[in-house]
Amino acid sequence: QVQLVESGGGLVHPGGSLRLSCIASGFSFKDWAMDWYRQAPGKGRELVGTISSRGRTTYVADSVKDRFSFSRDNAKNTLYLQMNSLKVEDTAVYYCAWPIGSSTHWGQGTQVTVSS
Repeated sequence: QVQLVESGGGLVHPGGSLRLSCIASGFSFKDWAMDWYRQAPGKGRELVGTISSRGRTTYVADSVKDRFSFSRDNAKNTLYLQMNSLKVEDTAVYYCAWPIGSSTHWGQGTQVTVSS
C-alpha cells in the first residue's frame, strides 16, 4: 500500500523558513521522480517543484524560484522541501505526490501558514 506522509508544516512569520518532509512507503521510492504541490485557500492545486529519482530538480515554479529547494534521501525514503524567505502568499496546504502514469498518489498534506 502506497503511503506518503508529510510533516514539518506550521506557522511562520514572513521572511522565515520551514523544511517539509515526506516519508514514502509501499513503492520503490528511489526509482521515481517526485513532486511537491500546494493548494492555497480558494485556489487550485499548484505544482511547486519536481525532483528526479537521483535528486536533480527538474522543475521549479516561478513563484518560488530562488526561495525553495528540493532534495531527497533515497536511503530514508524521504523527500524534502526547504522553504526560505517565506511570504504570506506561500500560505497553503503542501502535498508530496508520486506521479505514476496517468494517476498520482497524494499525501495527506501539511499546512503552512505565513503570517505576522
